[in-house]
Amino acid sequence: MPFVNWLKKHLVVIAGLVTLGYLLLPNVIVTVFSFNKPKGRFNYEWQQFSLDAWKQPCGVADMCGSLSISLRIAALATIGATVLGTMIAFALVRYRFRARGAVNSLIFLPMAMPEVVMAASLLTLFLNMGAQLGFYTILIAHIMFCLSFVVTAVKARVMSMDPRLEEAARDLYAGPVQTFVRVTLPIAAPGIAAGALLSFALSFDDFIITNFNAGSTVTFPMFVWGSAQRGTPVQINVIGTAMFLVAVLLVLASMLVNNRRNRQKA
Repeated sequence: MPFVNWLKKHLVVIAGLVTLGYLLLPNVIVTVFSFNKPKGRFNYEWQQFSLDAWKQPCGVADMCGSLSISLRIAALATIGATVLGTMIAFALVRYRFRARGAVNSLIFLPMAMPEVVMAASLLTLFLNMGAQLGFYTILIAHIMFCLSFVVTAVKARVMSMDPRLEEAARDLYAGPVQTFVRVTLPIAAPGIAAGALLSFALSFDDFIITNFNAGSTVTFPMFVWGSAQRGTPVQINVIGTAMFLVAVLLVLASMLVNNRRNRQKA
């Protein structure tokens, strides 16, 4: 009976930990197989522990080149989508204008629409415009589908802001720019950061829209898909593990900063 009572008391925590472990299981497998030394072309069975792939992460031809392209596109798409999405979110929350409701609804379409439909639509648009498929068509496509996620994240944050804080700043003779920089922007910063991080992850990870609009340009997800047809190199697991560790470090750093701020406030 004591065990049953303990189980009932901690059931939600246990279920959460089991779910988290299930979600992280693929990352653990990728990390483990980044230290594998397969005998054949496919890295699907454990053979022997080795650090060769970690010593030569760019040992596979064109892999680091495709990784560089994906990182550049993700960075530029994040900047573009964050700037435009933040302005759109403030406009939708703070101003009243005609077709505001329609714009609010249309913002959610890229998130609800299947990626293959958006990919085909963008491809048709670029072909009708006579644009050459490549780096810039991928960038434009990524900004377009990341925009909705930024608007949603920033809009939620702006809607929760207390307008009295900005009124207090204006009462203290702060100008519009000073009020925005010192009051509005710091409060909206968590939503903006969340939208930016989400945009980077979505852009770096995207395959379907990129594949339709890439032309001869090969991004990292496209390289991984192509490699899977003829043999997956261990270096792909190394890059995946490194990206996962960077994401974990960013989350931990954010938690430490928030804890330090909370202690200072207390």
